[in-house]
Amino acid sequence: MPTIPHTAMILAAGKGTRMMPLTKDRPKACVKVSGKMMVDYVIDRAVAAGIKRFVINAHYFGEVLKRELEPRSGMEYIFSDEDELLETGGGVRQALGLLGAEPFYVLNCDSLWLDGPGDLLKRLAVTFDAAKMDGLLALYPHYKSTDYNARADFMIAGDGQIKRPKSDETPAHIFMGASILTPALFRDCPDAGAFSLNRVFDSAMAEKRLYGLVHDGLWYHVSTPEDVSQTELSLRLL
Repeated sequence: MPTIPHTAMILAAGKGTRMMPLTKDRPKACVKVSGKMMVDYVIDRAVAAGIKRFVINAHYFGEVLKRELEPRSGMEYIFSDEDELLETGGGVRQALGLLGAEPFYVLNCDSLWLDGPGDLLKRLAVTFDAAKMDGLLALYPHYKSTDYNARADFMIAGDGQIKRPKSDETPAHIFMGASILTPALFRDCPDAGAFSLNRVFDSAMAEKRLYGLVHDGLWYHVSTPEDVSQTELSLRLL
């Protein structure tokens, strides 16, 4: 059996500017898709994989997020408050003391997925190898994406290593906003301040320690009101 990381960090601090007017009185994480908050979709997937401890960063309407996320029985929510937005990498960096010394999941609240033959988070755990990886990213084939504005990020080799495309190459996969990362990934980062996870991804790729796993189910990136409507329609048609 795989060793499932016991902690997941959920990135939920962003202002959700593109989601206006749905975020005029709540964070994007609390916007509902088919009657259910987006953050609850992510938490439910994590709980199904065996995770019961969550570190959640909070900034925009942080008190609303905390109020809406009443802890369920047997689960733990720990909030990492950001006085200023720290972006994806800075948010994780600030929370390292809460996440612990072992590998952990990082999950975007606007990334909704349906599993294929296997549970995505468990597949990540089965594939993850700390001896050769500082990070393992869930990837989605660009041709299958319903988000026509989504940009493919990576190319993946036969052994699972990923890289940025060269100028004459066409990337085939999108980062889904779900991953297993290690504290070592952040060893050369500043102690404070905002930066993107792409900064540490690029460093790990240079050291050949960043890998990818292709999702075999469906994925929806929900960042605008139009995305909400399209995702709801797609879910009704399944």
